Amino acid sequence: MILLNLETKLLTSEHLSALLELDQACFGGLWTMEGYLRELDSPNSDLLGLFSPVSNSRLLGMGCFWSILEEAHITILAVHPQYQRQGLGQALLYSLIKAASDRGLERATLEVRASNLGAIYLYQKFGFQTAGRRRGYYQDNGEDALVLWLPDLQHPKFLATLDQWYSIVSDRLGKSSWQLLFN
Repeated sequence: MILLNLETKLLTSEHLSALLELDQACFGGLWTMEGYLRELDSPNSDLLGLFSPVSNSRLLGMGCFWSILEEAHITILAVHPQYQRQGLGQALLYSLIKAASDRGLERATLEVRASNLGAIYLYQKFGFQTAGRRRGYYQDNGEDALVLWLPDLQHPKFLATLDQWYSIVSDRLGKSSWQLLFN
C-alpha cells in the first residue's frame, strides 16, 4: 500500500485565503478574515495547518491554541468535510498537544458543543476530561459547551503518552493511506 504524506505547518498570512475557504466549508464562516489575521499575528497563538502534497498543497485541516499563562486553550479544530473520518482530526489534535507541550505549557483546555459527540469522543480518546459546562455558550443556538481539560503536559510520564498517541495516530492514518511527517 502506498501511503500519502501529511504534514503540519505553522500557518502564515499567505495561507489566509485557504483558512477562510476551510472555515467556510467546515463552519459556514465562523471566523472572519480579521479574526484569522489576529491569530496569525499574535505571538500567543499557534495556528497549525494540515497539508498533503497530493491535494495540490490544499489545506486539509487546521487547529489553533492560545497560550494563556501555562495553559493551551484550543480554540478551533477542523478537517475539511471531504477528508473527515480518515484520522486527520486525530493527527491535528496530537500536533496541537505536542506543540503545547514543546512550548512548555502545563495543560490544555477547550470548549465543545455538548451535542458534538464525535468531537467529545476524540478529545476523550486523548485524555481530556470534562471539567464543567458553560450554559448557553454558543450564540447561534444557545447550546451549552462542555469544558474539557487535559493536565500534566510537562509531567515526565507525558512524553511516553505522546509516543503512544503518535503510534495510535499513525496506525489510524495508515488505515486511510496517510502518514504524518514532521518538519
